[in-house]
Amino acid sequence: MAVAETQLYAKVSNKHRRKSTSALLEPLLAKGFPAHTAQKALAATGQKTIEDAAKWLHSHCNDPSLDDPIPQEYALYLCPTGRLHNHLQEFWKESKRQCGKNRAHEVFPHITLCDFFTCEDQKVELLYDTLKRVGDSFSQCFPPSISLTLHSSTSYLGFFISDSHANILKEFALAFSSEASSLADCHVKPCLKQLHLTLAHKFYPHHQKTLEQLAKCINPGETCQWVVALYSRDMRFVHYQTLRVLFQYKPQNIDELMISAGDFIYVDPTRQSDVSEGWVIGTSHRTGCRGFLPENYTERASESDTWVKHREYVFATASRFFTQTEHEPNVKLNGEVHNPSMSRSITNVLSLQNATLRRGVLVMRHGERVDQVFGKSWLQQCLTADGKYYRADLNFPSTLPKRKDSMKHFEYDPPLSCCGIFQSRLIGEALLDQEVTVSYVYSSPALRCVQTAQHLLLGKAEKPARCFCNVLTVSPCSSRLTYICDFIVRGNFPLSSLVPSESYEEYVSRSSAVIKQIITACPSKGKSVILIVGHGSSLTSFTRPLIGLPARDSSDFAQVVRKIPSLGMCFCEEIEEENKWQMVNPPVKTLTHGANAAFNWRNGLMED
Repeated sequence: MAVAETQLYAKVSNKHRRKSTSALLEPLLAKGFPAHTAQKALAATGQKTIEDAAKWLHSHCNDPSLDDPIPQEYALYLCPTGRLHNHLQEFWKESKRQCGKNRAHEVFPHITLCDFFTCEDQKVELLYDTLKRVGDSFSQCFPPSISLTLHSSTSYLGFFISDSHANILKEFALAFSSEASSLADCHVKPCLKQLHLTLAHKFYPHHQKTLEQLAKCINPGETCQWVVALYSRDMRFVHYQTLRVLFQYKPQNIDELMISAGDFIYVDPTRQSDVSEGWVIGTSHRTGCRGFLPENYTERASESDTWVKHREYVFATASRFFTQTEHEPNVKLNGEVHNPSMSRSITNVLSLQNATLRRGVLVMRHGERVDQVFGKSWLQQCLTADGKYYRADLNFPSTLPKRKDSMKHFEYDPPLSCCGIFQSRLIGEALLDQEVTVSYVYSSPALRCVQTAQHLLLGKAEKPARCFCNVLTVSPCSSRLTYICDFIVRGNFPLSSLVPSESYEEYVSRSSAVIKQIITACPSKGKSVILIVGHGSSLTSFTRPLIGLPARDSSDFAQVVRKIPSLGMCFCEEIEEENKWQMVNPPVKTLTHGANAAFNWRNGLMED
């Protein structure tokens, strides 16, 4: 066990540990599980059922930390249910769509009563007893409704609790803290400052107005039943990112991680710099095992998606006219579900937004290039002794375009692979299916980008009104523009305007100027789309100045760009009446596929 983890556990370790008398523990011991791992499994699954704990133990049979006495962390939250909760969930969903994800989206709507604390696995049942006893003692004095007042600043938006009601909640938190410390021998710190229900936190200042408008659609006096709930999380991964697995992956090497759809993976962002492009190293929440996995098999999840609810205490409803919500959709933790009782105000806002035809900018990275698959020496693999090209693998293009300079220049300016061509056409077909009108096309002069634009348009089976070549890189483009002369009219940004050794700051400034020129040069034609085919860096260097965000720090920029896959895309939509742009979902789905290694039938099939 790591030294830091040992020190963390030592804070809650007790020399005189008593054996748990849990009715759930005995059957696990009878199955042959050691007491300390059985107790760990029960704590990790919320002490719900024997089956849940046994399944956890079997899944974690190869977990290297299974025997480490590291306890869970617990927190006490006051959570709204009923109509108020449903309206808050709608705000969560719509604020993420319009303004992007902020810190509040990591957790479901709640008021913190006691922040995270540790408790030994064999004493968790005492926390349940404490919650029941304290809840019973406050059941008569708990306020029938809680007064909420909207508060806003440049980095925070939320409801503040009125003093009279906050004082009762603080007394409840103090009582729980005192009894939990006495019975379970754990240090619980109650929240005694301004109690609040956060709506948005650490967002960009220019989103404040939009978030306030959405928040004003929430009626804080709406019917609500308040529930005090005890949650737990794995303390080892507090500062990690959480990923949700979208597709199953079976390891092809010993250091890779077996993952299944729905799994959660903990990833330390500070330890990814040495990992190969397109991969991450992480720890599985389901199995506890660690290894490499393809990043495009995952998506970002919320911090609370891996939390476990242990017990809750339900207080009386806020109104005698409260109606049960059995017929309304179930709401997941931090989930995004449609709610039929959604606020009419938010509905009206959405319908007005969707009624207007808006101009859009679709920024896309090029398709798979040959050196991504066959390495930097790909050209040497498919040239004969006299310098003629031949197709050494079916994923090499059937021919290479003619160029005025030497064939060797393809090493610095590689073409798309056959899979890259297929990818591009798939995206074009998807745009056609969604009836997306591409009115203008800009491309980097890099051959892979020009080819991506060409095959995307062929897949879309249409020719845009105008198609310019926009120089986004410093690579030479002497002959490649003739490759798709049917589409390209002229070079829009001359090479003479580029500085080969420009700094990051100069690159960001140039990108900002370029996107402004493009927007000015392409007048709005209803719901028309400007397509920009560039590189991974284009997705952030073009869109951030367009939606009014400052440039990223250079180190953060590199981390973000490294994770953008082939044909990765983002979409900005113009809100003309407000003279601004916003990031929204692209008009087509993402393209995900797995690796396919080279195969030689002689290796393995014919060997004994």
